[in-house]
Amino acid sequence: MSLPYFKEFDWLPTVVTVAPKYSEQSKDDLLEKSLPNDFPVHYVRAFDKKITSKLGLGSIALRSLYYYYKKVNELLSRENFDLIYFSTTQFPVCVLGALWKKKLGIPYVIDFQDPWFSTYYDDKPKSELPRKHWFSYRLNKYLEPISVKNADGLISVSAKYIADLKARYPEVINIPTATVIFGASEIDRQIAFENQHRFPQLFDKRFRNLVYVGRGGHDMHKAINLVFEAVKQLFVTYPHYTKILKLHFIGTSYAPKGAGTLTITPLAEQYGLSETVVEITDRVGYYEALAALDNADALFVPGSDDPAYVASKLLPFLFAKKPLLAIFNSNSPAIELLTKFRIKDTYMFDKDKNIEENVKNFLVSMIENANTVPDYPEDVTEAYSAKALTKKQTILFDQVINHKANATS
Repeated sequence: MSLPYFKEFDWLPTVVTVAPKYSEQSKDDLLEKSLPNDFPVHYVRAFDKKITSKLGLGSIALRSLYYYYKKVNELLSRENFDLIYFSTTQFPVCVLGALWKKKLGIPYVIDFQDPWFSTYYDDKPKSELPRKHWFSYRLNKYLEPISVKNADGLISVSAKYIADLKARYPEVINIPTATVIFGASEIDRQIAFENQHRFPQLFDKRFRNLVYVGRGGHDMHKAINLVFEAVKQLFVTYPHYTKILKLHFIGTSYAPKGAGTLTITPLAEQYGLSETVVEITDRVGYYEALAALDNADALFVPGSDDPAYVASKLLPFLFAKKPLLAIFNSNSPAIELLTKFRIKDTYMFDKDKNIEENVKNFLVSMIENANTVPDYPEDVTEAYSAKALTKKQTILFDQVINHKANATS
């Protein structure tokens, strides 16, 4: 989202990324259509997962770490760069920033789109732990301090993530920081619209389809429980709605295609909603996700019981301009964002009363096609465009460069 606008704010990017063939994640060839062609992209290799998995190492970050080090060393030896920017959730590669800074003095910024080291699962039952939690927990606990303590700037989708890092590492209290979520791009929405014919049809138009696209997980069950309880009550009052309403949860797992664990379906079964709830664990491409939001009758965004969770990709839901139901922890930064956009069906599962009744009313309006299309304040939509949020990134980049210059003068 940022690459089309960096040059406008006087930053010339060079991208280093893993070649697609080394990743098992779903591919989205359309992403290249939104990119300018006036900056270099360097692809690096990764060790073959068929070999490394025998050692228990399947992570693309660990498999590509050596090749990143090799390629970027090569680039740094022949060109002058002002900054290294890590923008990825494959956090182990960020440790390379500390090595390059020590070797060459180049400052680096880490973008925290999710937490890296987290104690969230410390009190959770074994059944809720992610795969290989024991290993990743210890690796993250070791690598995060090396990377963060030496960083020259931090960007995050959540101010809470930055506050936690500053509390954990006093070394970064005074470095430049910024809270920047994923923006909304009209370029991307147009690409998605023009290429809808390329995507599989996910919804049966004979139904009214309430749609969520994004990760699932047990941490979202508090929010989803309220919706499922409301649906259950709704079907008691209006039995014929069972033949009209469908709830879709799409792309709920980060696992490779066909290997995801269902986290929403078992909950639906507990409420007797197996015929109403559809969960697709396979991740979908970015533009397929945007098309799904555009083809939905209404949208739902469940929040996590982790108060720092912001739903970093919330803006595409908002810019789809469909009736939106959102249920979050009252401390989530998402509440402030939803308030700015005047989303009236925003609820806090730890504070609000009668949420089930409000959800029922939302669903009835949706089924009866009585929901109104949201109308957002113009200044708010401009402030959260991809271009405006890229400007926030580059302001931080400038601060990092100035901070370094002042420190050495």
